[in-house]
Amino acid sequence: MTTSPARSSFGSARSNFSLSDHDRQHHRQDLVGGAMLPIFLNDLNHNNQDLVEVTLELNNNDDDIVVCSVAPVASGTSEDEETGPGMLGRSLSATSRSLRRTFGWLIRSTSSRTAASSNSSELPLPPREARRLKAKLQRTRSGAQRALNGLRFISKTTGPSDAEELWKQVEARFESLAVDGLLARADFGRCIGMADSEEFAVGIFDTLARRRRQNITKISKEELRDFWSQISDQSFDARLQIFFDMADSNEDGRITREGVQELIMLSASANKLSKLKEQAEEYASLIMEELDPENFGYIELWQLEALLLQRDVYIDYSRPLSAVSVAWSQNLSSFRPKNLLRRLNRSLNCLILDNWQRGWILLLWIVAMASLFAWKFYQYRNKAAFEVIRYCLPVAKGAAETLKLNMALILLPVCRNTLTWLRSTRARSFIPFDDSTNFHKMIAFAIAIGIIVHAGNHVACDFPRLVNSSPEEFAPISADFHGKKPTYEFLFTGPEGLTGILMVIFMAISFTLAASHFRKNMVRLPAPFNKLTGFNAFWYSHHLLGLVYVLLLIHGSCLYFVHKWYQKTTWMYISVPFLLYVVERSIRTCRSKHYAVKILKASNLPGNVISLIMSKPPGFKYRSGQYIFLQCPSISPFEWHPFSITSAPGDDHLSVHIRTVGDWTKELKRAISEGDHSISIVHQASVTAMDQRRLFNQPKLFLDGPYGAPAQDYRNYDVLLLVGLGIGATPFVSILKDLLNSTRTAEEQTDSNTETSTSDSLSSFTSSCLTPNDKKKSQRTTNAHFYWVTREPGSFEWFKGVMDEVAEMDHKGQIELHNYLTSVYEEGDARSTLITMVQALNHAKHGTDILSGTSVMTHFARPNWKEVFTKIASKHPFSTVGVFYCGMPMLAKELKMLSLELSQKTSTRFEFHKEYF
Repeated sequence: MTTSPARSSFGSARSNFSLSDHDRQHHRQDLVGGAMLPIFLNDLNHNNQDLVEVTLELNNNDDDIVVCSVAPVASGTSEDEETGPGMLGRSLSATSRSLRRTFGWLIRSTSSRTAASSNSSELPLPPREARRLKAKLQRTRSGAQRALNGLRFISKTTGPSDAEELWKQVEARFESLAVDGLLARADFGRCIGMADSEEFAVGIFDTLARRRRQNITKISKEELRDFWSQISDQSFDARLQIFFDMADSNEDGRITREGVQELIMLSASANKLSKLKEQAEEYASLIMEELDPENFGYIELWQLEALLLQRDVYIDYSRPLSAVSVAWSQNLSSFRPKNLLRRLNRSLNCLILDNWQRGWILLLWIVAMASLFAWKFYQYRNKAAFEVIRYCLPVAKGAAETLKLNMALILLPVCRNTLTWLRSTRARSFIPFDDSTNFHKMIAFAIAIGIIVHAGNHVACDFPRLVNSSPEEFAPISADFHGKKPTYEFLFTGPEGLTGILMVIFMAISFTLAASHFRKNMVRLPAPFNKLTGFNAFWYSHHLLGLVYVLLLIHGSCLYFVHKWYQKTTWMYISVPFLLYVVERSIRTCRSKHYAVKILKASNLPGNVISLIMSKPPGFKYRSGQYIFLQCPSISPFEWHPFSITSAPGDDHLSVHIRTVGDWTKELKRAISEGDHSISIVHQASVTAMDQRRLFNQPKLFLDGPYGAPAQDYRNYDVLLLVGLGIGATPFVSILKDLLNSTRTAEEQTDSNTETSTSDSLSSFTSSCLTPNDKKKSQRTTNAHFYWVTREPGSFEWFKGVMDEVAEMDHKGQIELHNYLTSVYEEGDARSTLITMVQALNHAKHGTDILSGTSVMTHFARPNWKEVFTKIASKHPFSTVGVFYCGMPMLAKELKMLSLELSQKTSTRFEFHKEYF
């Protein structure tokens, strides 16, 4: 920019701003400062000062103005040529000083890349001072605004009404904790809502007490109110000062490495990160190295502030989410119909697309039951017995007909081998195999209703009418009872009545113990009835249903009003499904004896998890996402338990990860430990030195499977979103390994094709024409996003090798790995702020995560699933995304709703699948 008497047009777009008195007083580097430049340049014109060229750098995104240089104007006039160098130097110096006086905020913002001209008489700033001024400028940048909202000492962002409500809660806790009107220092954390971070809360207490120049161990309610007002202050500067003072114990305005270490230890203790606490000294040195490159041995408040405000410089994962925001809005606005009818039509279409498979199956089932009920009702409506028993009889018989159908259908969802085979056929395109367990439960519910209707009508209506009928009424049906009118004793103790009673008892036991509260051991019963809860009770009680089917065949062959064998249809309904189930169980038994596996390696991992690497039986083939059943005869010869396969199909071994939460898994861990006395239990603190020795004399394991699961169809989707909670990540580890192996194979094939093309161009042309199409058919999936959410830091040790291998081999960025630790306080909480920065610094400098030890950075708190879905929708428009989830039911509902919502609002279609065993 060149100033001249005739031209001073710079900043005309901003010339309508004025500089406030407050800004003049503090020399704030705000946008309004730019409005003073035209006025200042006009003053130069009127005063006939020398012509200079002032170069400014404008940052449109951050609204910053930085002076780059002040240089003379080479106008070429004789007057300028006559100007001596001394006069030019004095002119530049005067202009520079005038700029400093008028726009001090511009000159103070100079950095190493925006230094003043060498002709200026200004001396360069020391590096530390230059960084301080640059840090002050950074505070105005848009990227720092989110950090300015962080560093909260209370978990909720408060307004005036919220703050008052929170204080009432603190006041109520004070009344219950205070003794003689004074609150003890140790109870301060419980009082302000930091009961699980008492050590951190004590640090806050001591800091606020030092401010009052007091060395106290108890405070009154008035002092508590003062403390509370300080920690709930909405000003970032106030919160930052408290955080700084927690490490500045001598109040000299400086923090040494020991002070930083103390802060890290307090934060690690609050978040229960013992591993981080042990390495606090190392990470304190890392922070000092970053903030104190001059080795002064201390840092000041502005340096800590700079570290917090430059968070986005180090944390890579914040950029993708913000980078796609524009694309997401375009994707959303482009494909969301503005017309209400069109939006409703799109929502209806998405609803149909997501549920048409379930819909036609349920519709067919309901129509079949209704038809059978109506047919049997009409049949008995025209029998002679109707004149005696009236409508009770056809209703009971109609319900019985639906019971026959449902007793046959309920066996089909548990024929796992058949379902696994059908999953690999075209039947998967119109049959929802993922809902087989839900369909099994629905049929069971329909059976329960059918039993109530059938047995209830017999006991409450049929039997009383039949027993109390007159001889004239009974005469038309006397032949069905051999001429003798039945009594209650005859009806209940006869073959039909006795089998019916036994079936009701067995089914009541089986259904009750199969309920989720009993099966998941949520019902607490006193001994010895506590044995009636848990998986074992569910498993064994379900075998009573085998007797139920035998009794059902007897019950259906002893009918009073039907005498011809082909009219007794019970055997027609259940024979084929029952035989299929018997064949399935027989195959399972024979195959399990053939699939006896040896334990090659066992590892005790943090979080009560054991990893088993087993020999792969000859001819055993499986697909990623499938699961197997394991049996240990030394524990129980009858119990089989399902576990997801974590090895890839191309591996020469089988691996599973088992969480020891039940009786069987605990016994398995004990049996493995006793099998080799040299194996040691690895504690969480020494995971890195995990003992993984080859085991001998281990218990024999039988294997049954593999069986189909929703995740096995992952190749049917363009993009994968894999979400695992805790041990629920196991089915997706195999998928990640398989994708990695496919990538490696594709690279090797590409290299092979390249070599072939060098030797034979014709062969290369043919290969280039055929290979891509073949690859596309076999490998539809192009990208995968894996989100693993866990509460325990040690969980990341389970699949550390897989994470490192995927991160190392995935050169094209096709697989995104995201680890989330929910036991750490959410982003913006003062208890996790320093941990977040240590995490970011260490990952930026060394490329490793401080918690998992892998190259995958661990995020804290829970993912924002709405942001995750919108990011994927904007990144992969017009794609079909397979959302696979394995974990707690509550999150499944949220993910399913988001899948439906984003499918309606964007061009990306999300299909949700939940893992069932």
